Amino acid sequence: MQEFIFHNPTKIIFGEGTVSQLGEQAGAYGKKALLVYGMGSVKKNGVYDQAVASLTEAGVEIVEFGGVKSNPLMSYARKGVELAKAEHVDMVVAVGGGSVIDTSKSICAGAVTDTDILEFFVFTSNVETALPLLTVVTIPAAGSEMNGGMVLTRDDTLDKLGTCNYPPLYPKVSILDPTVTYTIPQSYTAFSAADSMSHLLEGYFTQTDEWSPIQDRFVEGLCKSIMEAADKAVADPKDFQGRATLMWGATMAFNDLAWMGIGPFGFPNHMLEHPLSAIYDIAHGAGLSIMMLAWMKYASEKGNARIAKFARNVLDIQADDDLAAAGEGIEKFRAWLEKVGSYTCFKDAGIPESGIDRITERTVFLANLWGAEDYNAENISEIYRMCGPFAEE
Repeated sequence: MQEFIFHNPTKIIFGEGTVSQLGEQAGAYGKKALLVYGMGSVKKNGVYDQAVASLTEAGVEIVEFGGVKSNPLMSYARKGVELAKAEHVDMVVAVGGGSVIDTSKSICAGAVTDTDILEFFVFTSNVETALPLLTVVTIPAAGSEMNGGMVLTRDDTLDKLGTCNYPPLYPKVSILDPTVTYTIPQSYTAFSAADSMSHLLEGYFTQTDEWSPIQDRFVEGLCKSIMEAADKAVADPKDFQGRATLMWGATMAFNDLAWMGIGPFGFPNHMLEHPLSAIYDIAHGAGLSIMMLAWMKYASEKGNARIAKFARNVLDIQADDDLAAAGEGIEKFRAWLEKVGSYTCFKDAGIPESGIDRITERTVFLANLWGAEDYNAENISEIYRMCGPFAEE
């Protein structure tokens, strides 16, 4: 185990009926809030009404900023920044999933500076301060409710850019009520589970520490729990224990704990996925579901023994040979993803083979931006070709 510093300041309020505590929590940060939400699902499932009622009862004035789309755009976040500045809000309240929370983080950062938010994503400026952020999570997947990272897509280039953890962007309070996730469709339940697992597996697969039993078993146990919970939620969308476990699992998967002490690691699956959801506008978790399978095959063939470790310890594969164990594990993982309703190939996502050159070009850009020196146009393209079968032209 290697040296590390762990500090996560986010307060989590978890349980049924906890949305009613939003107003009380927000009142500690001021009297005027920018309320950010998505395309309308929170109004259909009643979460919007609960949040507004709680804020209003606490005397918090609301400025609305709805309409955030999946794979959120930087141009729309800039509009939120301008609204927050014009209205002189004291805080931002995000009611939604990762897209809404990430947009809200960029607004929190941009509203207190003249710096354009793009600079935070290309690392030419640092987030030194930000408005307070509170979140009500409606889609458990991104884990953004308990970290300082964010992801937005540039409209002009369709580059989907992610940041490091900026300390001022950790939410002050995040409210997690599993019952608000009962209406999530099966496909998005599956995509969310894959998304959560990918956050755990990036460090697990690419870490450099020689012996890390605590972190390894933390990841392996969470992966097993997420898979079991997804099975329960797919079988019964209103299974409270299944939904609760998926929700807390998603938060725990990306709140920094999983990679404490493991040394340097990478995010190759996210790097490879970002162009898919930016260009083809698919769910991020759906793209990660495809990319994990292809990347695991590529990595195991390059000698990464940790793919076999995952196969044995999470998927109960018994083969002694690492390459054989990895291969069996990948196919068992593929079968599980298909069973719960996630994507497993480019055909599922509507991506033709002719699209590989374009997405490879954007991934090379990301590899350079992120310092992923082991990746170039040749091996990136090779991994994408492992994502077949492809959609028809």
